[in-house]
Amino acid sequence: MTLRVIQWATGGVGRAAIEAIDRHPELELVGCWVHDEAKDGVDVGVILGDDPIGVLATTDKDALLAIGADCVVYAPLLPSTRDVCAILRSGANVVTPVGWFYPDADQGSRVEAAAREGGTTLHGTGLNPGGITELHPLVFSALSSAVTFVRGEEFSDIRTYDAPDVVRDIMLFGGTPEEARSGPMLDLLSAGFLQSLRMMVDVLGFSPDAEVRTQHEVAVATAPIDSPIGVIEPGKVAGQRFAWEAVVRERVVARVAVNWLMGEEHLDPPWAFGPEGERFEVEVQGDPPAFVTIRGWQPETVAEGLARNPGVVATAVHCVSSVPYVVAAPPGIATYVDLPLVAGRAHPDLA
Repeated sequence: MTLRVIQWATGGVGRAAIEAIDRHPELELVGCWVHDEAKDGVDVGVILGDDPIGVLATTDKDALLAIGADCVVYAPLLPSTRDVCAILRSGANVVTPVGWFYPDADQGSRVEAAAREGGTTLHGTGLNPGGITELHPLVFSALSSAVTFVRGEEFSDIRTYDAPDVVRDIMLFGGTPEEARSGPMLDLLSAGFLQSLRMMVDVLGFSPDAEVRTQHEVAVATAPIDSPIGVIEPGKVAGQRFAWEAVVRERVVARVAVNWLMGEEHLDPPWAFGPEGERFEVEVQGDPPAFVTIRGWQPETVAEGLARNPGVVATAVHCVSSVPYVVAAPPGIATYVDLPLVAGRAHPDLA
């Protein structure tokens, strides 16, 4: 049976999700929400720069939910608990990369109640958080006994991220170190990454009294650096590192982290990706240990990333691949711990 899917928002993740829905043999795009009035009533194919596909975007949330879709891929820039609850109550399941990966009672109570009322399921997924920082360390931990440490970490050139307003005004690249340290980014990131950390601690059975430590470091430009948000002037923020660690009896047992640089030149401290280059890393210390380097989710060049960033595409596809499993799940919040193995599907030409 084909599942009817609504795409919520058409940013980078949303556009890639629409492409993935179109290629998925079990899914059909039946609606699309946009916040831009200029896109209201425009064919989704046209919004993507392609031929019309017969699905019109709309700013009317109530009309969209009245379609009666099986699932909504909810991918706005920032989440609205009110919107998610309305979707769940309407009878549509929700898959999202913007939260609810492993919510505690306070974070999940409202959406849990809405899901129970609508007989629907909410699943938070994606890439980072939503994959590298909890799912993948847990998968590899199954190959080790007596685990003492797990880690998921990203090393990326932030110039390839095609969201200049976010990079400039929320991440505060190009601002002063004081502005970056006092800005909203640490709190916004912590909302997701702390859930990743807690999932690993809980599932692996580390002490529930583990102390959580948060780190935020910045690097500044030592010479002008060209970037998609303009020139980063000397003394302004050109690199940031965020990390969250769980500590048991003064021993770090779990770590999730991101390293975002405006390239590798003219930085103080002189941060670099090293000979390994841009990558994602997953590490498990146990018997035996595991160290995994993942490539392919970062573009070869800045220009390629601005055109179509594979990390953004991977985030979207992880959501879309989850849809059949989430629709089949019992009502409530379903995390990776609750769902069966989520897999992709063969290319249509090879099915």
